[in-house]
Amino acid sequence: MRHLRRTHRTLVVTVAALALASATLTPGSAAPQPAPPGAPAPPAPGPQEARTTGIRGLGGRALELAVYSPAMGRVIPVRVLPAADPGTEAPVLYLLNGITGGGDGGNWFDRTDIADFFAAEQVTVVNPIGGAGSYFTDWRTDDPILGRQRWTTFLTEELPPLIDSTFRGSGADALAGVSMAAASVFQLALAAPGRYRALGSYSGCVRTSDPQGRAVVEMVVRSNGGNPANMWGPPQDRAWHDNDPFLHAEALRGLVLYVSAGTGAPGALDTLDGPGIRRNPGKLIDQLLVGGLLETVSAGCTTRLGERLQELGIPATVALRPDGTHSWGYWQQELHDSWPVFAAALRD
Repeated sequence: MRHLRRTHRTLVVTVAALALASATLTPGSAAPQPAPPGAPAPPAPGPQEARTTGIRGLGGRALELAVYSPAMGRVIPVRVLPAADPGTEAPVLYLLNGITGGGDGGNWFDRTDIADFFAAEQVTVVNPIGGAGSYFTDWRTDDPILGRQRWTTFLTEELPPLIDSTFRGSGADALAGVSMAAASVFQLALAAPGRYRALGSYSGCVRTSDPQGRAVVEMVVRSNGGNPANMWGPPQDRAWHDNDPFLHAEALRGLVLYVSAGTGAPGALDTLDGPGIRRNPGKLIDQLLVGGLLETVSAGCTTRLGERLQELGIPATVALRPDGTHSWGYWQQELHDSWPVFAAALRD
């Protein structure tokens, strides 16, 4: 019944947001946990530095850190898969979740095979949990419902030094995200030039300041109870233009870019035996109808972004699949396909 109610809310938001929003649950903060045997000791923090207040094991090498963010004044759960050889420096791949922020199970660790896929790879994989409907940006004003949102500061200034010092980061980073976060990866890269070498954008819409883009952003934020004016101000505010990566695509030159989307048509993973469906007809219908509609819109956005990059002469891998819905099974495939591209960039 809860799934059906959530599906209904998703349909309503999808129609109102020009088919690019879905209902969510707001994640909570994880309580600090004792460090499991063999877990790395967190470094001593300096003034106003992010600090680890607890570590718990998730099975295998995977850990969840409770990271206090001074910018947001709260603890953020951050899941980490350390590199295969923890005694050697390694690059870092940051993976961002979609509109839910991942606290409801919709995250890279719970919905994909990253623990197995990266088991032998010399890369540290980091997946922050939280930020539902936030666009992972710094909001100008605290929101009565969503609270203080300073995700740009957390992700580009606070978290990377902590990860690098705790897990021997090499200083080479990549960033990838799905759905809502498929736009955020570009916004973060533009806000912190030189921070990332490679970006992956799976099934998203990068434009935020044209009428459709503003409508999408507003409904994504409102579906989580937030007020978009607290993020970038009223629609006529300059911040909407400043946070539109499509308008600032020239600044992406020099980064390794991987952009992808399906068409929304049913694909090989859209079956009762597909990932996450568990032979549940309701879930399959939701994925085919809502996920199909969302991915159709994402395909149009991805096509336009690819054309813009081509106009500017900016190299990019633009993978437009002949089918596939807005769902984790396809995003797992995209991560698999894009990893060799990222790995090459992180080695250079």
